[in-house]
Amino acid sequence: MSLEERDQATVVTHALAQQTLTELRRVETDPTEFREQLIELGRICGMELIDDYFGTTPVEIETPLTETTGVEIAGRDDVLLVSVLRAALPFVEGLVDVFPTARQGVISASRDESAERDEDGLPIAVDYVSLPEPSEDETVIVADPMLATGSTLSAVLTELLSGETTPESVIVLAAVSAPEGLERLVSAFPDVELVTVAIDEKLNEESFIVPGLGDAGDRAFRTA
Repeated sequence: MSLEERDQATVVTHALAQQTLTELRRVETDPTEFREQLIELGRICGMELIDDYFGTTPVEIETPLTETTGVEIAGRDDVLLVSVLRAALPFVEGLVDVFPTARQGVISASRDESAERDEDGLPIAVDYVSLPEPSEDETVIVADPMLATGSTLSAVLTELLSGETTPESVIVLAAVSAPEGLERLVSAFPDVELVTVAIDEKLNEESFIVPGLGDAGDRAFRTA
């Protein structure tokens, strides 16, 4: 198995995922390569989610020679992918390769740099929301490369789950997570599955993940 249960999250331990994350962490990785590696990591993580969270059902088919029994992935068409703008865009591009028929939603939620910090870091500004109402039989995958304080994803999950319909399951997928953010989400959203490729050491004084990989949005889109 390439998914390992930890205290606060499920960690994707697949060697390809870990190698891809290593390339994302490198300071020498340029924006083009950074985006390509994020796409690849989304693709790998999507396949790992298929193995652990979806399962298969038997299907009768006919080959050129005879009839036989194959399999179909259960629930693969009942997926809603949510991108946390903007860093998640290439990450979700890889997920779409695995879930090509998924519905998609986007939400712009980011740290409000003009506000004063509180005990949880900077407040979150939600500037844009375009989320379809989840259905009861859907698996919702919320993708954000970085789970730092958990403030952004808390705001996203609050918005996502504010409707009348409760989806079958909700998975938060991050490339890199800080223990502080994981703990916050576990406490606030105990029914949400947390999946990450790495649980890093800590947050620094500016609430960035250490060792982390820097600002994923800036690195992917060549902004400072």
